[in-house]
Amino acid sequence: MKIYKVGDKQKAVCESCQSLTDATFMLRDVPFSDGSGTVKNALAGVCDSCNEVVLIPHQSTPAIKKQLDTHKKAVETRVPAHMVDMLNLASMELGGSTDFSNALIKYYLHNLSEQKTSVKGLIKYLESDLAKGVAQKRISLKGRQVSKEIDNIKFKTSIGSTTDVLKAVVLKINDDVFVHPKTQLINSLKGVAAAFA
Repeated sequence: MKIYKVGDKQKAVCESCQSLTDATFMLRDVPFSDGSGTVKNALAGVCDSCNEVVLIPHQSTPAIKKQLDTHKKAVETRVPAHMVDMLNLASMELGGSTDFSNALIKYYLHNLSEQKTSVKGLIKYLESDLAKGVAQKRISLKGRQVSKEIDNIKFKTSIGSTTDVLKAVVLKINDDVFVHPKTQLINSLKGVAAAFA
């Protein structure tokens, strides 16, 4: 991958000029094509003739992705207060902080969705006494894949609601960390948590 600097030149096709043109890389505010937002100060190739953005180098992708992710709709659900407490306790155990809670749920959602962790038996957690209670606290998750992964888990388990999927995942986390500790998994999660510290 070639890394471009401000001031570098590149040939590009300009839609406005309808021709092959020279483009100069500079920092620009680049709007999304659907009008949903703008990436501030992204490196972009700008047409030397009409001053329009004509190309975005690969190195600008992370900045664009970060801005896109902030526009993603959060998955939100309400659960009994003790479930958030269990999640926070597991996060403290693994990473020393509750800041790891959302990443921990997303880690489990991804592994369950991709069947790196078996979804068999996930529904049994919903039959436990810990799955019951008045929904008093909120779990909010953002990310490109979260909704898709929850839908995959619903399909594979016949669990009907997002709330029930998240309840089952929290109870599985509690089971894996405290009730029937899985040493290898716990050590892996501590490594993941260290990256978030």
